[in-house]
Amino acid sequence: MSEEGEPGWEVDPDDEWGLAVIATVGRQLRLRREAVGMRAADFGKAVGYGEDMVYKVESGKRIPRPEYLDKADKVLDARGLLAAMKEDVEKVRYPKKVRALAEMEAKAVEIALYDPLNIHGLLQTPEYAQALFTMRRPAITQDDIERAVKARTSRKSVFARDPAPELSFVLEEWVLRRPLDGRSLLRQQLQHALEIGQLRNVEIQVMPMDRPEHAGTEGGIEVLKFEDGSAVGRSPGVANGRPVSEPRHLRILELRYGIIRAQALSPRESLAFIEQLLGET
Repeated sequence: MSEEGEPGWEVDPDDEWGLAVIATVGRQLRLRREAVGMRAADFGKAVGYGEDMVYKVESGKRIPRPEYLDKADKVLDARGLLAAMKEDVEKVRYPKKVRALAEMEAKAVEIALYDPLNIHGLLQTPEYAQALFTMRRPAITQDDIERAVKARTSRKSVFARDPAPELSFVLEEWVLRRPLDGRSLLRQQLQHALEIGQLRNVEIQVMPMDRPEHAGTEGGIEVLKFEDGSAVGRSPGVANGRPVSEPRHLRILELRYGIIRAQALSPRESLAFIEQLLGET
């Protein structure tokens, strides 16, 4: 890709915190550039981007990539002050909804997840996630794909927490058999699922296609429980898919999820099943 290309991502207009962060970063970049007496055109050439893109970043209309800030720091002799802003900028790159979900996952002590359409995002390899986003229709831009993949994979930090939360996944057999973007990608994904499933705080269960009864016909389920006893859940079949914390709604979600788990293979049987699929793929 030419260095004249996009130096960042569009800012979500509904993300007030993100807009404020990017406006501050842009203002600091402009003030530093002006302090050293460098024109936008000359600065753009020095960092490898067009003048128009420099103005977009400085006016808070674009989210600069980490390498943009690194180059700006060197060119403007900022001694690490500009590069230090990468941490906040990195958070803004992820959509507001994803950040909110990641924050809840980071605090949850129990996480229960059922996705009837795909291998759940927390279990996806970056390559599998990229294949899914690439297949979206109408097609999304390469920048949006990259941003979405990074947002999804960033949530995997939940597995590295100490103390670790208890995680439960129920996966449909058919999504484990679907060779999205080729069998080699599926093999990689199945192997990754096996590795995650062997963690002592993780239970993965598979719902076989031949089950005559299935309590998950109303869509996916997500329930997060916190140390203070509170919880939040979400499912298309409850409250129109909005996050809920009311006991009456949570009871329905937990009831459905419990029945789904009872109908699925046990965790031990499920890992053996995934290992068998891996051998067949």
